[in-house]
Amino acid sequence: MYKYTVDHIPKTTPKNRRPGLVMNAEFITVHNTGNPTSIAKNERGWLTNAYNKVTASWHIAVDEKEAIEAIPLNEIAWHAGDGSKGQGNTKSIGIEVCESGNQEVVWQNAVQLVAKLLYERGWGVDRVRTHKSWSGKNCPRLILPRWDEFIKDIQEQLNIQQQVNKQSESSISSWAIDAHKWTVENGISDGTRPKDPVTREQVWTMLFKVFQLLRGGK
Repeated sequence: MYKYTVDHIPKTTPKNRRPGLVMNAEFITVHNTGNPTSIAKNERGWLTNAYNKVTASWHIAVDEKEAIEAIPLNEIAWHAGDGSKGQGNTKSIGIEVCESGNQEVVWQNAVQLVAKLLYERGWGVDRVRTHKSWSGKNCPRLILPRWDEFIKDIQEQLNIQQQVNKQSESSISSWAIDAHKWTVENGISDGTRPKDPVTREQVWTMLFKVFQLLRGGK
């Protein structure tokens, strides 16, 4: 399982990479980074690197260990190559899948990430797009040859999340249902085993995740 980190670039980042425009997303667009040595932290760092002279940006980069959210998911990012009015840029969440590390692990992390985003929004796999579908670019270049398999794996993971949530909700006290939904949607807890006792380590972790969420929302 990957670690999810919120590390938003400033709105003052050069080249208008975070324009701050509100987005009501309708799709998820999958990319490959095009760099076989870069990890998610490198991709995040490049967005604010002084040597970067292009406008391109994205929402989340995922590698074999973590996923980093660089732009809020309710804001526009420039990743689809279809201009300032194209639906790829203005209506979709851009996911950069790293080409480094163990690619089967990266694949599974990307699958879980996309499935989680779909589940949280009540969407199906019909909302998942490729960079190529918006602008014709051969991207995601490593995933395109196995695209049907990628979608199949996302659907299977989505089914699992739906089943886990259904089982959990059946045993949740009525007064805790809203809190359960919020913690799952915001990545504070996976929502399972609602009646189990909690260790101090688990409390620390959940509080830390809440702090990260609040900090990322500033």
